Amino acid sequence: MKIEKKVEKVTHNVFLITMGDRRVIATKSRYQPHYGERKFGEFREWVPSRSKLASMLLSYRFDIEPDWKCLYLGAASGTTASHLSDILDRGIIYAVEYSAKPFTKLLELAEERRNVIPLLKDASKPEGYAGVVEPVDFLYQDVSQKNQVEIFLRNVDFFLKRDGNALLMVKARSIDSTVEPEVVFERVLKELEDNGLKIVGHGELKHHKDHIYVHTRL
Repeated sequence: MKIEKKVEKVTHNVFLITMGDRRVIATKSRYQPHYGERKFGEFREWVPSRSKLASMLLSYRFDIEPDWKCLYLGAASGTTASHLSDILDRGIIYAVEYSAKPFTKLLELAEERRNVIPLLKDASKPEGYAGVVEPVDFLYQDVSQKNQVEIFLRNVDFFLKRDGNALLMVKARSIDSTVEPEVVFERVLKELEDNGLKIVGHGELKHHKDHIYVHTRL
């Protein structure tokens, strides 16, 4: 029996593909797999357990424009950056990573994809790459540090355009492991608002325990 395939657009070059009782999020891509994900036809599977952005887009959506300039803080080995590269196919991604080991894999990605600019820098010191990174339309942060909110705010202040979009993946246990994650989340939302950011949306990440996403704008 032939299984019907349904393809639903999420945002530019991102699709939900339903085949029977199976649902997959994927990016339309002309590239080969980067981290062991499956490739089927013109689509490259985006594994939600490996990418918080993919997990978020399964339940919360906003339009990501293909020509945006993006600053990605905590790019690691490039799992999520590789899919952002598919989405921002007419844009550019400044990918900041501090650890040398995952950075080598990020360099491999950048050699293949010309819209990814890898920066071996400390995200807590945006002045260290201010001479390279231009004002951006989209700031995405996935950093496991106690001061992750401070890092986010500093980079927003340095680089985000007025009316630009900024996404923070909040890791409660990295901020404070002595209180319940919900308490941490409430503190984070208040701190962001107190610093002039508008909270557009926020919610749990199904595939990542004790995490939330926060979508903000200036």
